[in-house]
Amino acid sequence: MNSIKAIKKLSEEELRLGITEEASWHNRYKHSAYIHIGGLNFDMNEGDIVQVFSQCGEIVDCNLIRDKQTGRSKGFAFLAYEDQRSTVLAVDNLNGISLCGRTIKVDHCDNYRAGQGGKLYVPSGPDGKGWGNFTKLTDQTLDEHNNKT
Repeated sequence: MNSIKAIKKLSEEELRLGITEEASWHNRYKHSAYIHIGGLNFDMNEGDIVQVFSQCGEIVDCNLIRDKQTGRSKGFAFLAYEDQRSTVLAVDNLNGISLCGRTIKVDHCDNYRAGQGGKLYVPSGPDGKGWGNFTKLTDQTLDEHNNKT
């Protein structure tokens, strides 16, 4: 909890003083479009995380860390934005919020790179189990749906 408060205090102080982007503590991480999200509710999945964090920008990778044996979330994730400046928005605005009953920590990643956790994020349904191409609506799928109802 102390690191959440420290990040918030640092960002608020920069805002109060009118610190420029180049002089900001965020500038140290300008080489990385990844953030670390900690303290997540264990029932959240990749889609939930993307839904919340897409408020700050276009997401290109989401790696929710899971237990290798059970597949259950470990409560933290790494997320990458298309535009690195979105990481500043996420850290400043989402760090310390209450999400699904838990206070989350959002911070920059210094050395995380795509592929460390496996593959790049591809929307695939709840808990990564997959639903196929569920976002595509064709005449055939529409007819099948209408015939079922």
